[in-house]
Amino acid sequence: MDKLKKALTGRDNEGDEEKGFVAQAIDASSLSWGTRVQGFCACFVIGAVVALLGAIVLALGGSIKTFGVLYTLGNISAISSTCFLVGPMAQLEKMFAKTRVIATTVMIVSLALTLCSVFWWNKKILALTFTVIQFLAMTWYSISYIPYARDAIVTCFNKIIA
Repeated sequence: MDKLKKALTGRDNEGDEEKGFVAQAIDASSLSWGTRVQGFCACFVIGAVVALLGAIVLALGGSIKTFGVLYTLGNISAISSTCFLVGPMAQLEKMFAKTRVIATTVMIVSLALTLCSVFWWNKKILALTFTVIQFLAMTWYSISYIPYARDAIVTCFNKIIA
């Protein structure tokens, strides 16, 4: 469990004497590892359930506004869940790392545009389009954490298309 904690927090080889005062203070006042994992699981499950609830509402003939809001809030909750594991600043650094910056940007823009399309523009097709883009961007972003997964997917699609 300690190896998993060190890997997720990015502190594989860091000793206490190498950490600065602020990092030591944050570690001393932070949640326990077990509480972090529970928070991650709860936040992720809540996000997935809310997004699924949005899809169910749409399938049952509910309004596009309800769907757009629930689906977007579910995705925000799911992506925010990793803040419990690595902390908010480390999460932002990982989100905007060189390998994820495009997926992160597309995801954030599609989250905002989904809400704009349901509240201000009242365009159902745009809301559905931005929701699909949200899903694809979240998937591409999530896959970026699996080594060589993006390369494998691109290779598979290239073989299918060719």
